[in-house]
Amino acid sequence: MMKIIVKLFCAVLLSAALTACGSGEPASAPSVADSDKAAVQEKLNKQDSKTESTTEKSEDTSAESEVVSEAVTDAAPSENEPASDGANILVAYFSRADENYNVGTIDKGNTQIVAEYIASEVGADSFHIETVTPYPADYDDCCDVAKQELADKARPEIQDGVGNMEQYDIVFLGYPIWWGDMPMAVYTFMDSYDFSDKVVIPFNTHEGSGESGTYSAIGSYLPNAQVLDGMAIQGKTAQEFNSDTQQSVRDWLDGLGF
Repeated sequence: MMKIIVKLFCAVLLSAALTACGSGEPASAPSVADSDKAAVQEKLNKQDSKTESTTEKSEDTSAESEVVSEAVTDAAPSENEPASDGANILVAYFSRADENYNVGTIDKGNTQIVAEYIASEVGADSFHIETVTPYPADYDDCCDVAKQELADKARPEIQDGVGNMEQYDIVFLGYPIWWGDMPMAVYTFMDSYDFSDKVVIPFNTHEGSGESGTYSAIGSYLPNAQVLDGMAIQGKTAQEFNSDTQQSVRDWLDGLGF
């Protein structure tokens, strides 16, 4: 009888272990401080005021537009015309595909999956922080490069840029945790723009280290910005990104006032 009980107990433990290995840790929405929600609401109200002002101005000039419309009907739009619809929210993120810890070789990075969902939910513009020199596809080789960059406090050159950064009042900043810190390219991004009076909302993926103190690090690095507490999601959970995880992110955004 005792042997049967022991076998049953072992079977239960094995089943639990297999279940734990089969999926990432469940994501839960972090609590949001009232001050953080107030900061977001202030910026969203600012955007609403801009929109109302633009609408009124458009109505005031509608008659004039009708008068000259025939003259410009055939004119082609400028190639330099901003693609943005005037929204004041940006989701900027660093994310790497290829071979990753705990998820194997992937086509889309863990952080990118979360970033795209956030941008879709809040109606934001997106910017993918990518280095001019790509990181190695092999996981171990990439770790070696990232470790050396951290030791050197490197600022790797990044591709392209955000041409209209001044229009954004709220910036979501996403990244994975590499060697207990943000990838050095995220520092390059922060060095590239003036974040004064912007609300910065971090989010990150990880494999056990949480946010690793990076939220306060961003606050110190961008002293003229208002940096809020963010949301950390295990990389494997982000890669799977099931309906429960989506709801957790949505709950977090709701808590912030989006």
